[in-house]
Amino acid sequence: MKQDKNLWVLVLVCIINSLGFGIIVPVLYSYGKQYGVTGEILGILTASFSVAQFFATPVLGSLSDKYGRKPLLIISLAGTCLSFMMFAWASSIFMLFAARVLDGLTGGNVSVAQAMVSDTATPQNRAKKFGILGSAFGFGFVIGPAIGGLLNKFGPQVPFFFAAGISLIGTLCTIFLLKETNLPETRNTTAESGFNFSALITTLKRPVIGTAVFTGFMLTMAQFTMIIGFQTFSVDVLKITPTQIGILYAGFGISGIIMQLSVPLLTKWISSKATILVLSTTLCMAAMFVTGLTNNFIPFVTGICIYGLFNGLRNPMINAIIADHIKHNEQGKILGINQSYNSIGQTLGPVTAGFAALITAHSIFFLSSCYILFALLLSFRLKHKSIKP
Repeated sequence: MKQDKNLWVLVLVCIINSLGFGIIVPVLYSYGKQYGVTGEILGILTASFSVAQFFATPVLGSLSDKYGRKPLLIISLAGTCLSFMMFAWASSIFMLFAARVLDGLTGGNVSVAQAMVSDTATPQNRAKKFGILGSAFGFGFVIGPAIGGLLNKFGPQVPFFFAAGISLIGTLCTIFLLKETNLPETRNTTAESGFNFSALITTLKRPVIGTAVFTGFMLTMAQFTMIIGFQTFSVDVLKITPTQIGILYAGFGISGIIMQLSVPLLTKWISSKATILVLSTTLCMAAMFVTGLTNNFIPFVTGICIYGLFNGLRNPMINAIIADHIKHNEQGKILGINQSYNSIGQTLGPVTAGFAALITAHSIFFLSSCYILFALLLSFRLKHKSIKP
């Protein structure tokens, strides 16, 4: 019962955390313009979070293996709260960058929460629990932008203060409601406390784990490439309004949430997580390729929604496969490294999409489908190498 309570506390924390992030998405550019943020600088400002997170998440994960999950999750959430306050109190572009970097450096929320779930999960229900956690993050991202747009009407700083407030609530929930899952007798007291670049390479060399991590990296890069294509295609080709774009993006997010919530049913039908990953990746690739072939609204929406639906299976399956094949005392470290590779994908995807956009808006979707094809080949390899624990 305590374990189930912990899961639902983590769900609440994840919703609050992703809600805070989503709230600032529609207002960040307009707010930053008063301090000299341009379209080009916005990309760098956004990427600064991912770069900082790339270095921080393996460290935070290793520290959670050594000192416990709960203290590190508290630090991560408190850092997010402080970063939003810095945004609200910003007086220069440098303070905006400092706030974004701070949020990235303390952005171990995802990997530490995943490690807490993995600590108490079994191989049979691990994918289910990761699916519930993923849908919690997705829910916050879907409704966050709408709330941010609404709050902006009351003042440009209001969304940031609100995001800081709900991050503080998440911190307090963690302090008073969450139970530690990495008990002292199971901790890795020899875990490294600094960034170890070689660990990023050696992790990829591990047969199942390395393949799963790199598959996730390619699929993350594909998704963030698609997001750039989604924005440019909607405006330049379909010429639809920002409101319609927002509704479509919400539909994309909701479709992923629906699929993540259906993970328990899927794993009853198909016991192999790697097989589910192969099937979902195949459908994502087909949907993305067809989306790049169309100029019409209905086929475009259909392709995006099919992609969003089956892309929702990516994280639950990959995280469960990774967790199934690592020791308890390295859960935080390896899941942190996995998040680091996701951060690289979040950075490289938009950059490569920008180059593809120089050809045509359609080429961005073809590039995304190429990344998915590579991930599909890796997932076949993963299916072959993966052994039921």
